Amino acid sequence: MMKIYWTFLIALNCVGIQAQTYEPTKENIAARQLFQDNKFGMFIHWGASSVLGDGEWVMNNRNIKVKNYTRLKQIFNPQQFNAAEWVAAAKNAGMKYMVFITRHHDGFSNWDTKQSDWKITNTPYKKDVLKQLAAECKKQKMKLGLYYSTLDWYRNDYPRETGRTGQGTGRTGKSNYAAYLKFMKSQLTELLTKYGDVMSIWFDGHWDQTNVEGSADRSSRIDWKYDEIYSLIHQLQPKCMIGNNHHLSPIPGEDFQMFERDLPGQNKSGLSFQKASEALPLETCETMNNSWGFNITDESYKSVKDLVHYLVNAAGLNTNFLLNIGPMPNGKIQPEFIDTLKAIGKWTKKYGETIYGTRGGVIPPQDWGTVTSKGNALFVHLLKSDNRKIILIPGIKQKIQSITLYSTKQKINFNQDDNGVMVSLAGITTDDIDTIFQLNF
Repeated sequence: MMKIYWTFLIALNCVGIQAQTYEPTKENIAARQLFQDNKFGMFIHWGASSVLGDGEWVMNNRNIKVKNYTRLKQIFNPQQFNAAEWVAAAKNAGMKYMVFITRHHDGFSNWDTKQSDWKITNTPYKKDVLKQLAAECKKQKMKLGLYYSTLDWYRNDYPRETGRTGQGTGRTGKSNYAAYLKFMKSQLTELLTKYGDVMSIWFDGHWDQTNVEGSADRSSRIDWKYDEIYSLIHQLQPKCMIGNNHHLSPIPGEDFQMFERDLPGQNKSGLSFQKASEALPLETCETMNNSWGFNITDESYKSVKDLVHYLVNAAGLNTNFLLNIGPMPNGKIQPEFIDTLKAIGKWTKKYGETIYGTRGGVIPPQDWGTVTSKGNALFVHLLKSDNRKIILIPGIKQKIQSITLYSTKQKINFNQDDNGVMVSLAGITTDDIDTIFQLNF
């Protein structure tokens, strides 16, 4: 009986630990709301790996040994890096925040960390890129989030034995997660105490210690000690939001949920089996070609139309869009990306009101497009006209006073009944990218 009693107490204690709740601060909740209002951000994959021009996974994909990969420290010299140009490119595109890679899976740190010699200030460039970027974001009033990889193909103390990547980089010996955890916490402390306000910490790499996405068992093979990591972040900067690209449902301590190359409810990438959170802000990330980091042979550039549609469809699902660039090793953003960002900026300058500060989830996605809402207005985004004469906006119960074409304020004929709102497209010249109607209550 005593044995059963103690077993019960231990089990109860374990349940209690798992059931611990996270109470965000008022500042954090306000930051979440602003995050949802901002809607559109720039993701930046860049570092020593950019030198090889084959994406940020090149160390793993080519099984480059640590001793050889370290030579990039003598080569990476981004003399043409200009923080003002990066921030201006994002701002001109209509982006409201940036998420910068501070340390990717190859372990290279893009700031003057005191925890490792494998860093940008030990290259011929010598300067702290993050310091420059943080200062410029503050100057141009751009929110700055920081990506941080929990996975490492470079360090010996990372638990590579149980990981599913980085097995060909030549490391031997036994790992030590306690030492690795201390290292990560020390680096995160630097990031959150030396570079001003940080909008978010964007974690990635958890999946290295799980079975592949879609498996029945996605439990981690190591205890990441997220309770310690998340608590440290929220203690250092209470309003800083935490997201983790673990391709799972959110866990306590996280402030937003992310989807990789998918809108919530989609799974085109094979990474998004998780259900969208109804409590947390959502974000989806995607590339401008097919690569995250600089890839010199990747010319599969997405069109302006495709990217605007991604932004609009994301907003219709109450989701932010984080659009990635992979700058060249010299620090410049390649012209194809700049041209596309400028074109997107022309669209957001004209139609941004129908995206920024809106909320989605008004109706499910339709075959013709989606809907966003703000105040007493609904914005109907007709993305596919297909020579229709009429569209149905289902489920609208509030009485509509008027409908206008957003671009010209032309009044539109409509009929409202129990099925929703029928909008006439007669006499309307549809836009090739997005025809927007404003419904006023």
